[in-house]
Amino acid sequence: MTKGKPMSPIDLLQINVNEHTEKKNGLTYLSWAWAWAKVLIADPKAIYEVQFFQSQDGKPQCYMDVNGTAMVWVTVTMFGKPIACQLPVMDYRNKPIPKPDAFAVNTAIMRCLTKAIALHGLGLYIYAGEDMPEEVGNQEESGKLPGVTPEATEKVEQIVKKAIKTVVEGGDLEDANATLFGEAIIEYLKLNETEADLKSYWKKNQEKLDSLKVTHPTLYGQVKSRFTAAKEKLKSKETT
Repeated sequence: MTKGKPMSPIDLLQINVNEHTEKKNGLTYLSWAWAWAKVLIADPKAIYEVQFFQSQDGKPQCYMDVNGTAMVWVTVTMFGKPIACQLPVMDYRNKPIPKPDAFAVNTAIMRCLTKAIALHGLGLYIYAGEDMPEEVGNQEESGKLPGVTPEATEKVEQIVKKAIKTVVEGGDLEDANATLFGEAIIEYLKLNETEADLKSYWKKNQEKLDSLKVTHPTLYGQVKSRFTAAKEKLKSKETT
């Protein structure tokens, strides 16, 4: 970032967060306290909100009950743009916890906070399965995404516009985010060249896909169908 110039999402994408992460059961977690400190430096007006839901007894609770398990939602607003993220309350095996206690819910909320921050750019490469952030350079000015073909970039931009339109026309922000994620997954499935790469890509996004399965089963079914078709196509290609 140039000295004196306001920080942007492009600057956040290029920050190396590796020294502030820890690995647990094959997943990488970013320190929420460090991440939020960076957010406030980037945008002092930034805020985050935990969504509350009505419990069965009519009292507010900071998670949604999903068949006896829990899902938390956090929205982070930076640079005037709100982005919501959802996360199941999970145990050490990354499996949903039936009737979670307060500690587990709080842990899920803070992890959801860091993921919502990542959607604004900070530490996003972790969730993409990368070891280091991309060297974005002047990509913001050129309008291109690093390492992606112009055709793929255009397709992703169309998906983003569709999600924004959903919200503008009175749709639900969470539905728009789910649609954005699901359709982006479908597009990027096409970029994998081997069956191993395809499986690795699915595994890297497993947590979000599990969440999608619970909240948007129809969209998840479409993603799963495309994944199966892509896997069979690559398997056939590799055996011929």
